[in-house]
Amino acid sequence: MSNWVKVAPFDEFPKLGSRVVRTKNKDNADIEIGVFRTEDDRIFAINNLCPHKGGPLSQGIVYGDKVACPLHSWKISLVDGKAEEPDVGETACFKTKVEDGIVYLELKD
Repeated sequence: MSNWVKVAPFDEFPKLGSRVVRTKNKDNADIEIGVFRTEDDRIFAINNLCPHKGGPLSQGIVYGDKVACPLHSWKISLVDGKAEEPDVGETACFKTKVEDGIVYLELKD
């Protein structure tokens, strides 16, 4: 089952910027999700923790469809959450949609 939650108006996301959504996972543990806007106005959401050392991806530099972790510059794909080679690792991705100018994030039950 899925649950679409309202995040914020699309216009509140700066180009190449992000926002953090704090929620709980299926085990009731706290998680942070980074929701990103690319230069070409696409919206992506991934776990806010870099798979390398847990850096806050929402504070990284967004370029193309990737974000560079602010701690060690690992490049993480916003499309599939995978680290760019030669680095290895990945973080969870979440579905997003924009309806009537509002960004929504899909959370799984």
